[in-house]
Amino acid sequence: MASQLDLQEQEQLDQLRAFWNRWGNLLTWALTLVLLAFAGYNGWQWWQRDQGQKASALHAELERAAQEGETERVKAAWSDLKARYAGTAYAAQGALVAAKALIDKGQAPQAIEPLQWAADAARDEGLKAVARLRWAGVLLDQAKAEEALAVLDKAKGLGFDALVEDRRGDALVALGKADEAREAFKAAYKAFPADLDYRRLLEAKLMALGVDPATVVPPPAKDAGPGSKASADKAAQATELKREMA
Repeated sequence: MASQLDLQEQEQLDQLRAFWNRWGNLLTWALTLVLLAFAGYNGWQWWQRDQGQKASALHAELERAAQEGETERVKAAWSDLKARYAGTAYAAQGALVAAKALIDKGQAPQAIEPLQWAADAARDEGLKAVARLRWAGVLLDQAKAEEALAVLDKAKGLGFDALVEDRRGDALVALGKADEAREAFKAAYKAFPADLDYRRLLEAKLMALGVDPATVVPPPAKDAGPGSKASADKAAQATELKREMA
């Protein structure tokens, strides 16, 4: 009986050896790759958190410098943020903060660099649109309406179309293209919520071009419920208007 059990055990051991000789290396490599992937994923997650925390601290320093009106500190903080943490959301947000601080201090030409960077590099489409809108505004103040139109053309379809059309209208007026400016202002007027105060300014622009705002009938609202994308886009544009007018 014992001999029979020994033979069965030996046979099982032989089968196990044969299996391992055939598949052992492959299984070892597969397990090693799984463990390496797991370690790499954990390492990446840790690195991302670490980068985010450091970028957040630098962004906070940038905001403090902007609030205190110290443009040299603003430039230094923005330069560090872009150089070290360009892949984070804080970099694009910091670009907008830096640009506004420079504009507020009468250094609008220097604001173009961070705005251009955000317009090209931001991962968030809304931030790209805001950067282009402000960039176009700086160009318009410099009497560069053609360049402003080119910047605005790339901001279409990013969720801020009403603001884009309004600024396009300003550029077209500067170029003496009254007919095209009327259409741009009409499009903006239709897209803005009826209760938005900024609409009064658009009414003035339309009347200056010989258009009665009462004849500009907005299209029927679709999916305009509180939770809809259209509602969210309008809310975002209203928020951006308040920031620019502050």
